[in-house]
Amino acid sequence: MIAKNRSQVLEKFSGIAGTLVNQSVEEFKNKGGMVIGYFCSFIPEEIFIAAGLLAFRMRGTGSESTERADEYFTSNNCSFPRHCFSLALIGKYNFLDGLVVGASCDTTRYVYDNWKKSPMKTPFVYLLGFPHVSGEMQAGYYRKELVNFKSALEEHFNVTITDDKLCEAISLCNETRELQRKIYDMRKSDNPPITGSEMVSVMVAGLSMPKEEYNAELKQLISDLEIIPAQNNEYQARLMVVGSCGDDDIMCTIAEEQGAIVVTDHTCFGGKLKYGSVNEDGSDPLQALANYHVLTRPFCAKVGGAYPLRRKVIIEAAREFKVDGVLGQRLGCCDTWGGELYALKDDLRDAGLPSLMIEREYVPDSQGQLATRVQAFIETIRR
Repeated sequence: MIAKNRSQVLEKFSGIAGTLVNQSVEEFKNKGGMVIGYFCSFIPEEIFIAAGLLAFRMRGTGSESTERADEYFTSNNCSFPRHCFSLALIGKYNFLDGLVVGASCDTTRYVYDNWKKSPMKTPFVYLLGFPHVSGEMQAGYYRKELVNFKSALEEHFNVTITDDKLCEAISLCNETRELQRKIYDMRKSDNPPITGSEMVSVMVAGLSMPKEEYNAELKQLISDLEIIPAQNNEYQARLMVVGSCGDDDIMCTIAEEQGAIVVTDHTCFGGKLKYGSVNEDGSDPLQALANYHVLTRPFCAKVGGAYPLRRKVIIEAAREFKVDGVLGQRLGCCDTWGGELYALKDDLRDAGLPSLMIEREYVPDSQGQLATRVQAFIETIRR
């Protein structure tokens, strides 16, 4: 919820993040543009942009049930892909001209198989291979996957993706990351000008609209936040949210309703997106993208060997943003994040950072129990 007298950009972002088909998507489609959905933040948006496509990050916004998807998935599959797939089955994703699924976790990987088997007639459905170990060899492997992916896009959409177009797209997305980092840096202050729940809308909106438009709005938002008086200084604790997904503001809203403020995060729809930049030297843009996603960014919990970097990034951010505690969240039946949070809890304790690890469904049956646990945690760490 955006308070009165706040930035109009925040209001716009909140509206975009709260629905699927927003005005920016409609305008892009009305001009003859094509929209392609994708799962996983490790699929480079730059390739879509270089192809003249609008990349739309798949999410379950507005879903109330997985009933339709449960015809294809079992109940012990992660609820995030099931909610997304349910929305697709009832026509909420009919605006898509294509779908790209990353071979990441097993349940998301099954979305590709089930999408192909379902009655949906999406013109282009592609499975992009991922390395499951982080290293130089794996970055080379991922470049080969990106070459094949680029060729498939060119053939299906009758476009040519040149190195120059890729370099322009890389520069555009690097600008996005830099602007996002500026807003995150504002949250380091004792009186942050933006709440955690508002920041979720800012990040999710960027995955649902053209990047040029988004960057222009980010610049305006930064100007707004520099002059609008912040009203977030009467908090009991500064928190960091860590875990899977992050396309909703449930955990941030619960924490902030209990008197805390979320000042940073490490989630797939949030802080992980702004980390680092892609090399812009232009000699091999596909290799630059592969290196960025496999070697530079803290790869997600499904990737072996990448935990030390994730741990380092999380602990450094917690200290940099002066957090009093860390909220970890995993969706039910997510084995990878289950193991991740188990290890992270001990490392956070050794670093002197209190933490609370929570398991929840994508659409919780009741937020009351979550609120009770978060409130009790805040009471133990309150300033």
